[in-house]
Amino acid sequence: MAALAALAVPLAACTPTESNVAEQAKKGDGKGYIAGDGTVQEYAPDQRAEPVEFTATSFDGESINTADWEGKVTVLNFWYAACAPCRLEAPTLKKLSNEFKKQGVQFIGVNVRDEKAAADAFDKTFGLEYPSINDVKDGGVQLALAKIVPAQAVPTTLVIGPDRRVTARVLGVTEESTLRSLIKTALADGK
Repeated sequence: MAALAALAVPLAACTPTESNVAEQAKKGDGKGYIAGDGTVQEYAPDQRAEPVEFTATSFDGESINTADWEGKVTVLNFWYAACAPCRLEAPTLKKLSNEFKKQGVQFIGVNVRDEKAAADAFDKTFGLEYPSINDVKDGGVQLALAKIVPAQAVPTTLVIGPDRRVTARVLGVTEESTLRSLIKTALADGK
């Protein structure tokens, strides 16, 4: 329930001109998620918010602390198993996580709705090998990011640079070529 509240907070802060995401939230059509429209926002170095800071636990019990991300590019993907757009983009995330692994890029999921069994089944179905944070009970990751760059939709993908600042956000399904380019930009920032 806290995770849903965390998603609602950023939606309430939308600008007066309503976005596609805000319109969906008001519809309440019962589809079970707010879909992003594929909007990509890149942040220039002087426009980036403070470094991402949180600690969390993965479904496998692994402690995840953003302080350990210093010097690494991180792709943070908000998802849940029954989310159709999340299922659509999973093969892209798998492909790019394997492609960029040798360059030290880490992928981490943030599950906003599922229990461990559903999350594990999703990972097995799509062959995902990176950890996912269980953010269902307290929405702590979503709350930590709300003041920096809110997710606003599921799926949302954030690219976080080596300085732990968000370099880009994709609301909705991330396209392979787009995410590859965003990761390369973040890697270049670290050099």
